[in-house]
Amino acid sequence: MENNILIDKLLKQANRNMVSFHVPGHKNGKIFERYNYKNFLQYLVSMDVTEIEGMDNLHAPEGMILEAQRKAAEFFGADESYFLVDGTSCGVLSAIMAVTNPKDQILAPRDCHKSVSNGIILGDLYPIYINPKVNHDFQISAGLTPDTVEAALSTHVGIKAVVLTYPNYYGICSDIEEIVRIAHQYDKIVIVDEAHGAHLKLHERLPISALEAGADIVIQSTHKTLPAFTQSSMLHVKSNRIDRERLRLMLSIHQSTSPSYLLMASLDMARAIAQQDGRFLMEKLLEAVNEFHMELKNEKGIRILGKEMIGTSGIQNIDPTKLVIDLSDLGISGPALEKLLRTRCHIQVEMANIYNVVALSSIGNEQKDFARLLRALRSIKAGKGIAHKNITLSEYSYGIPDMQMTPREAVYSRKKEIAFLQSSGKISGEYIIPYPPGIPILCPGEVITAEMIEYVQQLKDYGIYSIGMQDDQLETIKIIDV
Repeated sequence: MENNILIDKLLKQANRNMVSFHVPGHKNGKIFERYNYKNFLQYLVSMDVTEIEGMDNLHAPEGMILEAQRKAAEFFGADESYFLVDGTSCGVLSAIMAVTNPKDQILAPRDCHKSVSNGIILGDLYPIYINPKVNHDFQISAGLTPDTVEAALSTHVGIKAVVLTYPNYYGICSDIEEIVRIAHQYDKIVIVDEAHGAHLKLHERLPISALEAGADIVIQSTHKTLPAFTQSSMLHVKSNRIDRERLRLMLSIHQSTSPSYLLMASLDMARAIAQQDGRFLMEKLLEAVNEFHMELKNEKGIRILGKEMIGTSGIQNIDPTKLVIDLSDLGISGPALEKLLRTRCHIQVEMANIYNVVALSSIGNEQKDFARLLRALRSIKAGKGIAHKNITLSEYSYGIPDMQMTPREAVYSRKKEIAFLQSSGKISGEYIIPYPPGIPILCPGEVITAEMIEYVQQLKDYGIYSIGMQDDQLETIKIIDV
């Protein structure tokens, strides 16, 4: 059959034999080859069913789905676990709106995912933002300090809940145990966006998981770091502070009424693999990661974020399965390195920012994947015909913009379009979210600054584009028409 646009493109991608250092965690399905899941993969289409007799119902589980969720709760250490078929984003939205009322205050780090910002808009909340530290060696967002959290809680007594990102996109972990302790001391509910931490349970050499640290609600992208299908996540509750009925109501509002059984089955499959062999597979992965670090330890011009950063920039720990790689000393930017790895070496990494790429590994990777990445980096370092360019990016202050109206008020206000370069001092009616990783530098209702305009222009020059605006080239921006 002709003109199967998506299928043809996906088949072409599948046949490229790319090494995956990106999500999903099953790494192009390679991990499934080690287990007896060939029948599952063979009969995917016939397993794409709906809520017929015997198939249970995600929104009112009584049978197999309830049993699978209970097994997940037992493995991950939760009181209750819920399967999510609309990604961690729907879990974040549901958690925020389950524990707050309209006009409540909510505390969130400025480097939170846009799903947190969307939850603030939908819930009609007043955000209190706090800044994590910045790691200037790699120019990345780093740890959120307990002192910063406590200062905000003591100043803004009306805060209802605290939202944390743990680990962040670069594998950096704040002192979550102390932050949770402080938040509970102030009688606040702690929601953790653990999108990149579903695997932390697998090994004692990994950072502590958010559930083990005492968080009330934890949402994990099981598809990112464990072998589940894209868009499948879990929400875990371990707290007597949570109104479970209201949480279930919010989940039913934000999740599809036609949940995919394939996604739910993949969540149970990921849990089963993790429970059966997770520690063994993670042990092998950590050995490969350690060997990779050792090989590049004295390689001039190639830098990797490592354990030596612990204790600086609010960094309590680092998830070693995330490889933050910097070749900027060689005049190779993050986007340039990402392109070279993809086009010349058939290796796809997770993301690139100005200076770095992030290679996301999981228990689906094998030692030979790391050997291939090692060869590729050395080849790029020594390569001829590769453009080298001094990277000069103005240091961004990461200041929290002045909020003139709540995000919800801004979204529903009248707007007009002006040239972005002429927008300094205006109130934004849109997001500016450099992507990846999807962290807003500007939200609706906040004042645009000259520094922000200059920074975004430099990002564009290096091939980092933003989302959240109607004009994806950001020649123009919508501002509040006051």
